[in-house]
Amino acid sequence: MSGDVASVWTWLHATPPAVFVRESVWAYPALETAHVIGLGLVLGSILAYDLRLLGWHRDLPLSRLGLHLLPWVWTGFALNFMSGVLLFLSDAVEFAENTSFRVKMLLLVVAGLNAVWFQTRVARTMPAWDRDADAPGAAKTAAALSIVLWLAIVTAGRLMAYVK
Repeated sequence: MSGDVASVWTWLHATPPAVFVRESVWAYPALETAHVIGLGLVLGSILAYDLRLLGWHRDLPLSRLGLHLLPWVWTGFALNFMSGVLLFLSDAVEFAENTSFRVKMLLLVVAGLNAVWFQTRVARTMPAWDRDADAPGAAKTAAALSIVLWLAIVTAGRLMAYVK
């Protein structure tokens, strides 16, 4: 890691929010709890949608399911982003060098790109297969990839404590 980047992580590590999270008895566990709740909202909602794309409960319209689940995904994502930033700040130098953390961030970017690709390319044709029809192969591929990516994200997140 270059000196300039390392000094940014060192500066972040010394900010008042980072010190508070590190030194408070309850802040880190509370943030971890918030992160897990956010993850449950994100993963649970995305998994329900992806399983529908893969053929489960075809009588449930994807458009309606998406309208119901998307606010939960964004709520969970916001909770994870806020708690994740604060958790990262608490030990920015160590986390920035953690291979599992880097893998997790890369997987999050790939999952986001998969979602963007699905929304911009595949979902446009959804009216033809919204209900009681098989989703096209591209939709099923995006769903399967999404499930694999999110399970890998969770795994990489857990490995942060064990693999540096």
